[in-house]
Order: sequence, then structure tokens, then C-alpha cells
Amino acid sequence: MTERRTAQAVGTLGSVVLDCADPEQLAAFYQQVTGWPVTYRSESYVFIGEGPVRIGFQRIGGYRPPHWPEDGSRAHLDFTVLELGPAVAALLAAGATRPEHQAGGEHWVTLLDPAGHPFCLAVPD
Repeated sequence: MTERRTAQAVGTLGSVVLDCADPEQLAAFYQQVTGWPVTYRSESYVFIGEGPVRIGFQRIGGYRPPHWPEDGSRAHLDFTVLELGPAVAALLAAGATRPEHQAGGEHWVTLLDPAGHPFCLAVPD
């Protein structure tokens, strides 16, 4: 049996930040996904979440969204939901789109947020 060594942590993850043209719009969308409150707001940034990890949205001039699935190697967010159907319907109504290409199986769905970032919904195993 191989002994696993744990590396000493240099830091902890505090936030994941998504580039976008409109931080307010994208924060409002992800508030519908997570139910998290806005915890910081400026002209260029909005952050949601009060826990150990927050999601931030950063205004970028000339922002161009990724193209799914061609840019599929970029990072994306995964969210666990109890049922796919109602969650997908709610997020489509909130401004998400469902791309034709679905890399998953029957237990998860890929959607695009209003700024074009792919994210996944999955039911627990």
C-alpha cells in the first residue's frame, strides 16, 4: 500500500471569478442558481456567497464568451440539483441556454449562462 503525503497548504480557495461584460446581470443569474446573497459590489466586480468559497463576476472590456464545446477545456462550474428537469427549466427561464452538444450522460446537463460560460447540473450519485 502506498502512503499518501499531504502537501502543506500554501493557501485556501476563497473565490472563483468569471469574466463577463455585465457583472450585475451574471451575479443575478447565479443568485438564482445558488440562492447566495451579494456580499460585495463595485463598478467592476460583484461577489455572491458568504461561505468559505464565493463566486465573483468581473467586468472585462471587449469580453467575448467561450464557444461550447470548442472551448470546453476551460474551467466551468458544476452544481448538484435534486432533479434535472425542474432545475433546467428554472435556469432556462432565468436566461440560461441549452447547447446542442451535451457531453454528459443521463445524470447531468450542460447549460450556458447569460455570458456564455458553460456550467453543469448533476443529480447526486
